[in-house]
Amino acid sequence: MKLRLHTRFQNSAGQRVRIVLNLKGVNYEYAAISSLTDDSYQTLNPQGLMPTLEVDGRLVTQSMAIMELLEELYPEPSIFPDDPILKAQARAFGQVIASDLHPVVVTRVRRYLGDVVGASEEQDTAWNGHWIDQAFSSLEALLARQSEAFRYCFGDRPGLAEACLVPQMANARRTNCDLSGYPRLVAIDGACQELDAFKAAAPNAQPDYPGE
Repeated sequence: MKLRLHTRFQNSAGQRVRIVLNLKGVNYEYAAISSLTDDSYQTLNPQGLMPTLEVDGRLVTQSMAIMELLEELYPEPSIFPDDPILKAQARAFGQVIASDLHPVVVTRVRRYLGDVVGASEEQDTAWNGHWIDQAFSSLEALLARQSEAFRYCFGDRPGLAEACLVPQMANARRTNCDLSGYPRLVAIDGACQELDAFKAAAPNAQPDYPGE
């Protein structure tokens, strides 16, 4: 089976997929996308968003769908806990980031706020901080009420939840968000940063990374 991931170095949705590919030890071809307005990429993904996974010539879009597909194609090691409730909680954790937070703080939305709505830089910063706090506060609270302490979000190995969390934590740091109110998220992110699967998925480890 030949996998080709169409993405770019600075794309948190693509980073999620790279993390899962690395956790599972799956080889893939990295296809760098220079511009989302490129007609050739629009042909691959009519929505014009990243990433797109090509599987023997067949195309799958949306990072959550791609990660679920990888779980089906390569079930071991799993990106989910064995316990069905923890598995559902891991999915819910990932969806808070991928479905609720990420869509409202991405560059295209914030650019629209400035260029079309007329939001100032201060309003843009407030918008970004507000939605990150809303999501991270709820995630911190979800982890705090667990009856068992885990090294990662829902167990002693990282998976889908961490694949969603780590890129979003990096985005928050890049926009100078104060993360001191989320000690559990910070600790889990730190534990993940020590793992090769996460290091190899980071933006600065990608072939199209432009350097400092």
